[in-house]
Amino acid sequence: MPVPPGSIIVSDWHRCPDSREFFSRILHKKKRRKFGLLEAPMMPPHMNVDIVRYKVFLSGKTGVGKSALAARLAGLDLPKMHYETTGIETTVVFWPVRLKESGRVLFFRFELWDCGESAIRRFDHMLPSCKEQVDAILFLFSFTDRGSFDDLSNQISRITEPSDRVVNLVVGTKFDLFMHTDVTESDVTHFQEVWGLPVFRVGGDVSAGLGEVAPLLNALAENLWHQDCMAA
Repeated sequence: MPVPPGSIIVSDWHRCPDSREFFSRILHKKKRRKFGLLEAPMMPPHMNVDIVRYKVFLSGKTGVGKSALAARLAGLDLPKMHYETTGIETTVVFWPVRLKESGRVLFFRFELWDCGESAIRRFDHMLPSCKEQVDAILFLFSFTDRGSFDDLSNQISRITEPSDRVVNLVVGTKFDLFMHTDVTESDVTHFQEVWGLPVFRVGGDVSAGLGEVAPLLNALAENLWHQDCMAA
């Protein structure tokens, strides 16, 4: 079961004054820095923080917004038009958190793996590559596509095994298009009760700042850190 929000990390730390120096390391002119696979935030000597690394796989039907979510979480410009990912694309996201009990600050490095649905179906090695040494899976559906929501149970059953030690979370995209929604709040509530997985709602654009992505990134950090502590 996912960890209750705010039980391990300070969930609203990005709004606190003492977080500014840490968040400034992932910002440039009030926008998020883009980090390559071999890059990391520059830390001055007095900021003694550890970087913890995790691999996150984005799973979902074509068109639900996997590439857009990766861009949104990284604070990058969203794709101007939809195109299906032809292979595997990776996006690096850094996110600082403060642990509640010890006050320790950690920089989480999430490596997001996004693979097109057609590529997974055509090439047998794609899905195993995405799942290899994966730490978390985000299962996506679109609030404007009922079929993607109905496919969630199939996704989860097909991709995960009961023995997997993986954090699973669900993300509903295009939540801001409420006038065109095909998925009701009662649908979401019923799903959460049946599967025991939280559903995070994402919409808007990257100009909304850190506040929009904080709940999902904090939940990822909290559950992954809890999993590692339980395994230690």
